[in-house]
Amino acid sequence: MIIAIDGPAASGKGTIARRLAAAYGLPHLDTGLLYRATARALIDAGSRLDEGARAVEAARALALTDFDEERLRGETMGEAASVVASLPEVRAALLDMQRRFTQRPEGAVLDGRDIGTVVCPDAHVKIFVTATVEARAQRRAIELAERGVRVDFGSVLEDIQRRDSRDLARAVAPLRPAADAVILDTTNLGIEAAVDAAQAIVEESMRLFPQSSLP
Repeated sequence: MIIAIDGPAASGKGTIARRLAAAYGLPHLDTGLLYRATARALIDAGSRLDEGARAVEAARALALTDFDEERLRGETMGEAASVVASLPEVRAALLDMQRRFTQRPEGAVLDGRDIGTVVCPDAHVKIFVTATVEARAQRRAIELAERGVRVDFGSVLEDIQRRDSRDLARAVAPLRPAADAVILDTTNLGIEAAVDAAQAIVEESMRLFPQSSLP
């Protein structure tokens, strides 16, 4: 079974994807880490984020097993990843890596922004997780505050709006739900309720299409 989870920043898609992967015993790939790792490599090398050739070189050199998530998290890396992800040549370079991840016999759970539309258009389950921009900014501000980071809500809101605009407007693989995706609005849901709702969507898909059930 392949489960595709898409959605904008701070919608809850990453947490939902991890929890679904654990529930069904499936490997999980946060595809956003690929773009963050590419951006991190460019920054470490002193290269510009919009240098296409160098960005492609950095993307192709990635290995899925050596991510230092501590260095890839945070608002700065999120913004940098958004810039790198807008480069069509980088998206093309990372596409094959993502598709190979889905070829495991048991399947996989992937989350990102173009999983259901580009990476895995034939995924058994497609969920598009969304929430109002204000709710997402509030969640991100709380998350940062819990890490001890001083935050200004207005700045966090502007950052998320900027990333949304870039994701929606890019020429290749823009952020949008697949035509057959189930929309899950988490604006008024806590994480447990959101995960329960996502799992109900998976269970319903398995009921309707038993060929997609887990072995």
